[in-house]
Amino acid sequence: MDLTYKNADESDIECIFNLNKKLIDQYEDIKSIDYEKVLLWVHKKIERHIYEYKCIIFEEKKVGYYFFHKVDSKMEMDDLYVFEGYRNLGIGTTVLNNCFEETDLPIFLYVFKKNIKSIKLYSLLGFRVIEVCGNTRYIMQKQGNI
Repeated sequence: MDLTYKNADESDIECIFNLNKKLIDQYEDIKSIDYEKVLLWVHKKIERHIYEYKCIIFEEKKVGYYFFHKVDSKMEMDDLYVFEGYRNLGIGTTVLNNCFEETDLPIFLYVFKKNIKSIKLYSLLGFRVIEVCGNTRYIMQKQGNI
């Protein structure tokens, strides 16, 4: 699959935030969190790192985003989103495989326990649950490509 990437900018902040919010609304146990505080934290994180986010381009259209960055001695895949209408085409798999080629470090990500489709994809690509985070999320990790 032929994907290209470009750096995100300020014009992408609200779209990425709304994608985050949609997942939180769909999968998080809203009653057990300080919802407004979580949304504020998410928005500030996106603003702080917006130039590190990548826009995923497929057939000359923006079809998603991701933020792949180093945390200590590992890489984190954060905020991988493929827009509805472009899912199940192999775009997410291609993005992840491209990231695998960029590093020999272990790669981890957070995923909601109820996000069965994403968990299935990550498992097929070699990620395993290494930690349970509260009632709603897992940390999954794939060992490096050494």
